Amino acid sequence: MPITDHLAQRWALYLNSKAARRAARGRKVTVFTSQPEPQTIGSHARGQQLASGIFIFDGHMIHKPDVDIWDIKAPTTGFSDEFHGFAWLDDLAAAGDADARKSAQGWLAGWIERYGDGRGPGWTPDLTGRRLIRWINHAFFVLHSRDQATSDQFYRSLAHQTVFLSRRWQATKHGLPRFEALTGLIYAGLSLEGMQKYAPPAVTALARECEARIDPQGGIPSRNPEELLEIFTLLTWAAVAINQSELIADPALGQAIERIAPTLRALRHSDGGLARFHGGGRGLDGRLDHALASSGVKARPRDGLAMGYARLNAGRISVIIDAAPPPSGKDSSMAHASTLAFEMTSGRRPLIVNSGSGVRFGPEWRKVGRATPSHSTLVLDGLSSAEMKDQTDEKALLTDAPENVPVELTQSAESQCFESAHEGYEADYGLTHVRKLELASDGRSLSGEDMLLTLSKRLEWQFDRAMKAAGIAGIPYDIRFILHPDVDASVDMGGMAVSIALKSGELWVFRSDGKTKISVDSAFYLERSRIKPRATKQIVLSGATMGYATRIRWSLAKAQDTPVSIRDLERDAMEPVINT
Repeated sequence: MPITDHLAQRWALYLNSKAARRAARGRKVTVFTSQPEPQTIGSHARGQQLASGIFIFDGHMIHKPDVDIWDIKAPTTGFSDEFHGFAWLDDLAAAGDADARKSAQGWLAGWIERYGDGRGPGWTPDLTGRRLIRWINHAFFVLHSRDQATSDQFYRSLAHQTVFLSRRWQATKHGLPRFEALTGLIYAGLSLEGMQKYAPPAVTALARECEARIDPQGGIPSRNPEELLEIFTLLTWAAVAINQSELIADPALGQAIERIAPTLRALRHSDGGLARFHGGGRGLDGRLDHALASSGVKARPRDGLAMGYARLNAGRISVIIDAAPPPSGKDSSMAHASTLAFEMTSGRRPLIVNSGSGVRFGPEWRKVGRATPSHSTLVLDGLSSAEMKDQTDEKALLTDAPENVPVELTQSAESQCFESAHEGYEADYGLTHVRKLELASDGRSLSGEDMLLTLSKRLEWQFDRAMKAAGIAGIPYDIRFILHPDVDASVDMGGMAVSIALKSGELWVFRSDGKTKISVDSAFYLERSRIKPRATKQIVLSGATMGYATRIRWSLAKAQDTPVSIRDLERDAMEPVINT
């Protein structure tokens, strides 16, 4: 981290601490004047895990039954942030039994006792906003059968946190952290006696943030689909709370919700999960559908790209492609070198995926997950189509990334077709990657064509230089198709095809044009709910480019004896108590 950024971070922490201690010196005890209808969704299974002393946060698992959560030494900052953000209250409330309530009440009271005076790592505006939302949403759950003194402590802490947030929300970074801080302030201002004065300025600030960070097409600079969902969810929560009050909402808030909803629908796979690109996961189960329903926006996806992604869909098949340059500048700290990578889902079953974000598994996994070989696309000479500015910095910005990604989408009675290209390999090799994907209208086949082309005399000269360095073997390439861990694949037909079986009973066959070596290799799949990467497989087409134009054709089709529609009765395994 640059010295100036490090100093700025330390200064912000000092100011947060100072403001938190000042806010905590207040003696005001607030009460609810109204309470927004709880909108948060938790996991019953995860709530049971927490109540039994199993804590899975930030890619780490700690098993400490009968131990106060605040006695646990957090292994990472992210782990500590999840503790202090209190989003786990959603899970305990979802479990809802006596053990879950006891844990929730004890841990909340413990936080007030240890950190309620304004000290500790939980006093940042975004964490405070997240915490306020949960405390207000689940107040009846945590105050059930509590005595008056405990209730007074709870309300006093709510007042302290609201005052702190009113003074420090402007210190949050633009984007999701600021949306969290402002939504928490709106919740508190509309719900708590004596805090009403904080709501109107927060609504105005939230509207400004919507105008600044959400583009006319409903996208955000990071191009992270899951981050967009989190922002959309916060906006719908804020809108519901405002509509239930006497406060008049700023039109910019509703307009932002109307812009985002069709974009999220375009990024939603047929199984209900989000496409996993640029640091985002599939989203918490049920959150996307719940947020869309709460918004009341019925608009369907727009024609063309959605936040830089192209969508093909037919029958029960969805294909989503990264069809734009990656985020740039400070917005690229989570970005991946994934241009022209795609994901494919059949019904409830993901088939072709990207490896995902390695943020929760440490700096090395984070860097590996961002690289092009961790995505379902072409990789030239083992290199990424964009580089990271500082390989030693786990939050390095992307540089030398594709800047021109022309796209053409066409549709006929027989198929939907996507064509695009990027220049990420031109500087070193003179080659442009061109990709064409065609999805049959019955959803039974996806055919693809990947090309490596030199498009000018200057690029031919660059290619000749690269070829001279490579020698007679040529410049190697791999086209990767990463499979979901639940997919079973094996080389078939004497090495000419790959048979793919889904848990639903669907059978697919992958073939190439015979110009490349086809293999099934090991790969990995990164999920935030797991404590380590999952092993999976990938289909790899390997070859070498020797001239100014190289073309590789491939296809993925349902086996002829696979019905058009299959009743997918195979239930997904319940989340285990220890999810590895």
